[in-house]
Amino acid sequence: MEKASLFKLRHNPSIVIIFSFLLIIFIGALLLSLPFSTIPGKTTSFIDAYFTANSATCVTGLVVVDTGTQYTFWGKLIILGLIQLGGLGYMTFSTLIVILLRQKVFISQRLAVKEALNMFSSQGAARLIIYVFSVVFLVEGTGAFVLFLRWLPEMGAFKALKFGIFHSVSAFCNAGFDIFGNFKSLTEFVGDPVVNLTIMSLIVIGGIGFSVIADIIERRKFSLHSKIVIVSTMLLIVIGAALIFAFENNNIKTIANLSFANKIWASFFQSVSARTAGFNSIDLAGLTGPGIFTIIALMFIGASPGGTGGGIKTTTFAILLLTMIASVYGRYNTEVFGRKISYEVVRKAMTIAMLSFALVIISSAIVSLQGFNFSSILFESTSAFGTVGLSMGITTRLNDLSKIMIALTMFVGRVGPLTLFVGLTLTKKEKRTEFPKEDISIG
Repeated sequence: MEKASLFKLRHNPSIVIIFSFLLIIFIGALLLSLPFSTIPGKTTSFIDAYFTANSATCVTGLVVVDTGTQYTFWGKLIILGLIQLGGLGYMTFSTLIVILLRQKVFISQRLAVKEALNMFSSQGAARLIIYVFSVVFLVEGTGAFVLFLRWLPEMGAFKALKFGIFHSVSAFCNAGFDIFGNFKSLTEFVGDPVVNLTIMSLIVIGGIGFSVIADIIERRKFSLHSKIVIVSTMLLIVIGAALIFAFENNNIKTIANLSFANKIWASFFQSVSARTAGFNSIDLAGLTGPGIFTIIALMFIGASPGGTGGGIKTTTFAILLLTMIASVYGRYNTEVFGRKISYEVVRKAMTIAMLSFALVIISSAIVSLQGFNFSSILFESTSAFGTVGLSMGITTRLNDLSKIMIALTMFVGRVGPLTLFVGLTLTKKEKRTEFPKEDISIG
């Protein structure tokens, strides 16, 4: 029985993903707590190092110490490595090494990669991994080169190269970490077309998922999954930008004093970034109430399956919305683009949404013990779950209990609530017990 249980553990893709993330976070925390990672004269406690390593590996961007002024070149390099590992997943990297060494890719590795990249089948996992890394380094390399050229005149070659690479990887992996210092993020570039377009493009490409990227590059006929991802992503960006512009247009604390063009840049950038990236080009602490809840909604929805972001995912949101519309119009099936969505997928979407909502509520309740205002707490917890990294300024004031709760929320948001619970139950067996049917009143 013990051998059988161990075999199940080793070959359960959910368990493999969970423990690979935990291992990376623990190693990262140890490295970041060592003296060579921190600028002389400053120290990093283990809890702060753990929080930072967790945030980087879960590609979130919430920080309790300022990345730009707290860590040395080596500390920042460790954070960059954690972001890249967390964005693509340890199993994806390890399987690539196996492929390059021309070794056999075991079924457990294929299943873990399938789970990590949200593939429909483990067939073709090795080919997809090579494709993924080719796309990743091409896109990140292009982004780094563009940012390098933009910052070269004012930073010099070495610093511009360092900043270009770091922010390109951080944007593509939807991490939101920056090294400008003093928690400025990208506020200095609120109206800069090159920086805005480059960072937004990297965020969107990294967030839509590798299967969608493959469809865009290789095929003319999109799969149903790709259609839903592309349409929902575009609608969320445009609607989000329009709402942010409308709610913040006359707010002098955010965009009221900007030119019309810069207001548009800021609105679109914040709409894109709120979908799990975590960069900000305006002061989020000054947002209006409606602006805050617009960004909270975008953060909760998040990126798309198989991408580098978190949240309940665009497809989950789209299926829930389509199911609600079908119910309102008296249609039995959830349908889109001439296809019927299966009951199993609808049920999974509902489960993910409810588990995610419960997690955000529990996280908010724990953090509320510190006495912050409600909107800041809900914003922080949703940002952690969506692995976004945006904050209204309370992250650095969290006590140890709140840090642990936010770190746990980031972790669950990155691996996925359903992946975590499936891993903990160690089974996917479906029970087919049939009970007598009886109606109850709803609404």
